[in-house]
Amino acid sequence: MFQNFINYLKLFKNIPQGDIEIIEREVNYRKVADGEVLFNEGEICKEMFFICKGVLRIVKLNEKGNKMTHFFLKENQFCSILNSFNNNVAATEGIESACDTEFIVLKKQKLLSLYEKLPYLKELINGITTQALLEKIQIRNAYFNEDAATRYKNFLLRQPDIALRVSLSDIASYLGITQQSLSRIRRDIR
Repeated sequence: MFQNFINYLKLFKNIPQGDIEIIEREVNYRKVADGEVLFNEGEICKEMFFICKGVLRIVKLNEKGNKMTHFFLKENQFCSILNSFNNNVAATEGIESACDTEFIVLKKQKLLSLYEKLPYLKELINGITTQALLEKIQIRNAYFNEDAATRYKNFLLRQPDIALRVSLSDIASYLGITQQSLSRIRRDIR
């Protein structure tokens, strides 16, 4: 799985073999089951994940105390609560697995150490995460001001690979509709 991470980074910058060995010593691999909580809302985020296989979801508790999905992240994407991670403040969201998932763990202190040893890595990872954040906003904005059926259809068009791997309850919370409404929409469009 480490090679997936390096191969992804090498899409953007050539990384010498010696640097790859330094990076490999500073990261960990983790495999989690569907529904496992990786990080809780209200804590300070001290890890960043690079997803090798599976889907993670960003969650937030609503006013009724129910977890709502804010976003899904999949293979070859970084996942963290960036404001908390970068600024050492309590996070307003949490992170859970939306299906069985395998990922590389970048602990903040080890990542900062890597940035000192390999300064180009900071610019590389920050550039990737910034672009991903912009894409996330663009995807979320595509669902605003649409009725529930249109939001679901757009979700299927924009994120079909995620639709096939996560639960209907996660999809419903992501789209801001009830699971019953989603079931009705799915029945009506078939």
